[in-house]
Amino acid sequence: MTARAVIAMGSNLGDRLEYLQSGLDALFDAPGFTFIAVSPVFETRPVGGPQQPDYLNAVLIAGTTLPARAVLDRCLGIEDAFDRTRTERWGPRTLDLDLIIYGDEVSDDPELTLPHPRAHERAFVLAPWLAADPQARLPGQGRVADLLAAVGLDGVARLDGVVLHPPA
Repeated sequence: MTARAVIAMGSNLGDRLEYLQSGLDALFDAPGFTFIAVSPVFETRPVGGPQQPDYLNAVLIAGTTLPARAVLDRCLGIEDAFDRTRTERWGPRTLDLDLIIYGDEVSDDPELTLPHPRAHERAFVLAPWLAADPQARLPGQGRVADLLAAVGLDGVARLDGVVLHPPA
């Protein structure tokens, strides 16, 4: 069975665009993912946490035959491979890969909460996701377009002409 996975990607250290592209490529370096779509790239102000540089954000939509926990483990392994450090909550990062939804699965497991518990509040997730899939829905919350309208676009700007390339 194939599930639809939505993965939010972010970077605010080093070559941000290169980190996003490399993270996307790494997700497809092993079997289990089928490319569906990737959003345009957005530049966003940090939300919460310490003073830090702006982020580049995008959203990847993929089909996967992997269980949700394996998708999360792949994301965490890729973050580690790109020197992601977790010294402070919501701190700066080379690469952040968050599993937002996995099909319609709902989980309150503290290690794998689905849907992602703050996705409905985060324009840096909602704006790219809506750009990649105008009909997107966040299970238990509603249409992504409506959620983004409620949150607003303050601090979020689409970067015209800046794109991530689908996996080869």
